[in-house]
Amino acid sequence: MAGKVKTLCQEKVVPIIEQMGYDVVDIEYSKKSDGMNLVFYIDNDQGIQIEDCEKVSKEIDELIEQLNPTDDQPYILSISSPGIDRPLKTIRDYNRNLGKEISITLFSKINGIKKFEGVLENFDEKTVTIIYKGEPLIIEKDKIAHIVPIIKF
Repeated sequence: MAGKVKTLCQEKVVPIIEQMGYDVVDIEYSKKSDGMNLVFYIDNDQGIQIEDCEKVSKEIDELIEQLNPTDDQPYILSISSPGIDRPLKTIRDYNRNLGKEISITLFSKINGIKKFEGVLENFDEKTVTIIYKGEPLIIEKDKIAHIVPIIKF
């Protein structure tokens, strides 16, 4: 069901949000403590404010009701900012973090290490290159469980 909901929203709802000037970073349909939640994570160059979330919610609410992606199952619709420490998912996320420190956690160890921190030097469809201990390290994306920017305050 979650796959169907996400696919339908990707095809029919995301273009509307993008026409409004926002990027859809992710769509999540999952069970939370208050029931099923359909969450659209949006972003743009100016950052996301609560007013942006309200605007998008009002714009897509009726369309989602008409699409009925959950086959009449109750859910809570939420529009959210992905946050500054969100995982890198889109090309835009990777470009925004080039030259910055990132943390990579792998599904399984490479040379006895499962977590790497370094500067994002390059990326393509299949790999990520970081400067780790002064040397380039190329990691295949399908081996990465989690990749996030390192936020320093």
